[in-house]
Amino acid sequence: MLRLSKLTDYAVVVLVRLSGMEGVQTSPGIAAATGIPEPTVAKVLKTLAASDLVSSQRGAKGGYRLNRKLSAIPIADVIAAVDGPIALTACVEGSTSECESQGLCPMRGRWDPVNDAIHSALSSITLADMQAAPLPAFRIHSSSMTRPQAVLQTAAE
Repeated sequence: MLRLSKLTDYAVVVLVRLSGMEGVQTSPGIAAATGIPEPTVAKVLKTLAASDLVSSQRGAKGGYRLNRKLSAIPIADVIAAVDGPIALTACVEGSTSECESQGLCPMRGRWDPVNDAIHSALSSITLADMQAAPLPAFRIHSSSMTRPQAVLQTAAE
């Protein structure tokens, strides 16, 4: 299964939060607004700053701000900033990892079109697109469990 890291998910939340605020924002302020632990927000912001998605300002009135509008940030850029290059397998062209069967594998290079298609799709979706996407409807059900569970409503309900 292809799954993004939790840090990439947090990075998207942090970037969207920064877009809705004027001026610079501090990591404790972003943490309070998003519910993400402050050390994690600080780590995400440093990673995003290293990839030039955000800029930092030091000092008493310091903090972070977006370097581009959400409409100019493809989700592929966020994934690459946090998780590294998008590569499904070790043998995808440009991958930094090595495969022990590289010389013998009959599928070597065959994953490139699949990887390119995924990269193209992720490059065509911006954070503004994600922010504008409608949220799925849900409702809270009480059960015999100790806490309520959110259950997605289906169109059939």
